Amino acid sequence: MKLLSSHRVCLLLVALLATSSASAQKQSLAERVAALEQKSAAQNQGAGQANVELLNRLTQLQAEMKALRDQVETLQNENNQLKERSRVQYIDLDSRINKFESGGAASPSSATAPTKPASKPAAKPAVSTNNSNMSVDPAGEEAAYGLAFDALKQKDYVESARLFKSFIDNYPQAQLAPNAWYWLGESYYVTQNYEIALQSFEGLLSQFPDSNKVPDGMLKLGYCQAQLGQKDRARNTFNEVLRLYPMSDAARFAQSQLRAMNLGQ
Repeated sequence: MKLLSSHRVCLLLVALLATSSASAQKQSLAERVAALEQKSAAQNQGAGQANVELLNRLTQLQAEMKALRDQVETLQNENNQLKERSRVQYIDLDSRINKFESGGAASPSSATAPTKPASKPAAKPAVSTNNSNMSVDPAGEEAAYGLAFDALKQKDYVESARLFKSFIDNYPQAQLAPNAWYWLGESYYVTQNYEIALQSFEGLLSQFPDSNKVPDGMLKLGYCQAQLGQKDRARNTFNEVLRLYPMSDAARFAQSQLRAMNLGQ
């Protein structure tokens, strides 16, 4: 009887130990699950914070890019306005210079011209046979230039290009030939014939390097190069304007164009 009781006691002890071990294992597993859940929650919270920061940074970058685009657009608009004002000023100035050089006489195509009848604005120009700088028919030269310039002032750019080209063909070494080359290029540029405009400005620079039209011609050459996608050549041309003619209006426009190009890359 004692032996049996002892055996039962042993069995009970073993059962208790097993139950205690299982309970301990169960508690340990629960703790580990809780720890994992806590760690996962912390990671999710950190990831959420990182996503918020990333979204904020992306929003900030988008705002900065928009501000830069707006700035580039503003500079381009200002540059276009400056070019248009410059064109009008150059036309007015060129007209006054022509009147001064001709002794104050009005253009032959003007209704107030005292020496030429309105019905005969353009006599057949006589071409110099010795390629000298003086035309044998200064009146015809002035008349031909006046017709071309009037077409330009009236914004008939196709006609002005035709007339300036005819003037250059008939009076290649005339006193007004550099001006004609410049306005020929301007007529082509306004009508977006950039390749032909470029050739016209190059003609001015190569044939009349000492003309007072050279700074403006070089500036417009850079404009043509930029429009044709020749960005590096355009930058070089604008920098050359700044180097050679730092105090000119052309230098001011070249500097503005360089800033716009650098922002737009």
